[in-house]
Amino acid sequence: MVQDEPKGEVVPAEGTTTPREKKPNVFARIALFIRQVFAELRKVVTPTRQELLKYTAVVLGFVVVMMALVYGLDVLFVWITSNVFGVPGA
Repeated sequence: MVQDEPKGEVVPAEGTTTPREKKPNVFARIALFIRQVFAELRKVVTPTRQELLKYTAVVLGFVVVMMALVYGLDVLFVWITSNVFGVPGA
């Protein structure tokens, strides 16, 4: 038998055929889930104003670079297709 970390329940080790304990009812599972959500939320660290501005600048910079890349590829593909297939009426 192996001890399960979250609640200290005893569950069978892998490869054993010992029957498992019965699951708690739906309300107990919901309550456990909500307790775990709040425990995780307590671990969240809110960024400072300086960090938030830095992260925002990095994201906006990345978006601008990707927009430029997509625009450049679009212009390149338009140029290639117009040269390969010709431009009607030009």
